[in-house]
Amino acid sequence: MRINEIFYSLQGEGTFTGVPSVFVRLAGCNLKCPFCDTDTDSFTEMSEEEIVGEVNKYPAHHVVITGGEPTLQMTASLVKHLQDDGWVVQIETNGTRRLPEDCRPDWITCSPKFAYCSNAQLKIEHIDELKVVFDGQSDMSLYNDIEAEIYSLQPCDVGDNDKNKAIIAAAIEYCQQHPWWRLSLQTHKMIGIR
Repeated sequence: MRINEIFYSLQGEGTFTGVPSVFVRLAGCNLKCPFCDTDTDSFTEMSEEEIVGEVNKYPAHHVVITGGEPTLQMTASLVKHLQDDGWVVQIETNGTRRLPEDCRPDWITCSPKFAYCSNAQLKIEHIDELKVVFDGQSDMSLYNDIEAEIYSLQPCDVGDNDKNKAIIAAAIEYCQQHPWWRLSLQTHKMIGIR
């Protein structure tokens, strides 16, 4: 597999905010979102055994398979191997691809990119957490028919403090008016960790 990086930190956003987690970032993405801050082109080739060995070096029990877009490479055997070793496996996907057959992660966070990419139609069949990147102008009706256990609204970091404050204020207001949504802040950026 093409691995962009494996690192240990705290989950910075969504349902598992604050949970010590090992991040397995797979290289490559099928979308080109304008706000993406991840270099998905650089990678090191690693076998599944090497990936699991690297993950098992850390004391946590939560692993996040992310990208790029993890479903471009992720396998059911990698997920099962991690689970057999005692890991809770979360994936973070844009939802534009189905999971591999027999792939059953413990938690699926789907962050659709309808507002940013024309080819971002959902194909994933199950979502635990719908996490929408919100820029203050987003057409939230695009997400009305998506079923999930948890709905998280994440203010988009546009790199401008004044605009970011306005976006956060709009996201807070939206959550207050639509209380099935919860606010998801990128706490790792706020506290200066990866």
